[in-house]
Amino acid sequence: MAIDTLSTRKAAPKHSVNEAPLPIDGSVASQTAPVGAGYRGSGNGGDSGWNFGDGLLSRSENPREGEREESIGPLFVRIGAVAYLNTKPLIYSLLDRLAKDADAATDSSNDSPAGSLRLELPSRLAAELENESLDVGLIPVVEYFQNLDRYQGVSDAVIACRGPVWSVRILFRKAPSEVRTLAVDEGSRTSIALSKILFHSRFQFVPETTPLPMGIAPQSVDADAVLVIGDRAMKPERFREDFGSDWDLGEEWFRETGLPFVFARWVARSNSFATPALEAVLEKSRDAGCANIEEIVRLHAGRYGLSEAECRDYLTEFLRFRLGPDERAGLAEFHRRCQALRLVPEGVLH
Repeated sequence: MAIDTLSTRKAAPKHSVNEAPLPIDGSVASQTAPVGAGYRGSGNGGDSGWNFGDGLLSRSENPREGEREESIGPLFVRIGAVAYLNTKPLIYSLLDRLAKDADAATDSSNDSPAGSLRLELPSRLAAELENESLDVGLIPVVEYFQNLDRYQGVSDAVIACRGPVWSVRILFRKAPSEVRTLAVDEGSRTSIALSKILFHSRFQFVPETTPLPMGIAPQSVDADAVLVIGDRAMKPERFREDFGSDWDLGEEWFRETGLPFVFARWVARSNSFATPALEAVLEKSRDAGCANIEEIVRLHAGRYGLSEAECRDYLTEFLRFRLGPDERAGLAEFHRRCQALRLVPEGVLH
C-alpha cells in the first residue's frame, strides 16, 4: 500500500516540545528529551500510542494548564497530540507552522492560526479538551464518538489502516470462539471497542474484560486472550509459547467489512476552532510528514527498537494518514456498530 503523500517543500522545524518518556516498566523516566516536529536529537526513552507502546507524559513550553494566551489574540489555538510513532507524520512540521509572533497572529489580513502544541497521553488529551485546557486534539475515535454533540472533526488528517495495522493485536490462549475473558491494554479504548465488535459479530458474545496494566507481561495475566498494542503487538512470535494464535485487528476488520479502520482524528471542541485555516495547517503538516518519511525513520526507528526497514514499513505499508471516502465509510460503519452494542451514545457523525 502506497502512503498518501503530496509534493511539498521540506520544512526545517526550529521548535520543539519537551516530553518525559514513561518507560515500559511504568516508572517515570528522569530525563526529558526534546521531541517535536523534526526533532534532530537522540533519546533512549520510548514513546508510544494507540498503536504503539506505553504511556508518554509531557512538559511543554505552553502556559500553565487552563490559561488562555491573552497576549497573542483570538486566533491562538491550543493543540494537543500524542507524541507516539504513529503521530510523527501528522505533527512533523506542525509546531513550526503554529509558532508565529504576536503581530502575525493578530494581523487581520492573515487568517492562518498561531498556536501551541502540547504532547500528552490519550486520556489526558480527552480530559483537557473537556475542561477547555485545549482547543483541538488528535484523539482516539471512540473519544470522538462519546462527544459528537461537542466536538467537530477537523481536516482529513487521521491515523488509519486498510488491512493489517501490525501494532494492535489479540493474543489467544484458546480458540477465539471459546474466549470468555479478555485482558485489555489500558492504552486504547478504540481497540477495546473494536475487539468487542469483532467477538460479537462472529460469536454473538462479548468477553468479560479485565485490565492489562502497562508494564505487565501479557503471559502473566490469567485470561483466555489478551489485547496488546504497540511494540509488544508487533512481534507476536515472541509469545508463541503462551499464545497459540493471534488476530491483527486491522486485518480482521478489513476482512469482515472490506473497509479501512480509523483509529484517531483531529477534533475541535467547538466550531469556532474548526476553521478552514486550521484544517489547512493540519493537512500541510501531514503532507510534509508523509513527504519526509525517510527522515522520520532515521530519527525515530531506534527509539522504538525497530530496524529502519520495520519502521518504514509500519509508516508506509500499514498506516494511512488521509480520511478519504473509504476511510469515511469505515469510520461510519465502526460508529454504527459501536452504537448497536451501546458502547457509545447515540449521535450523528459530522
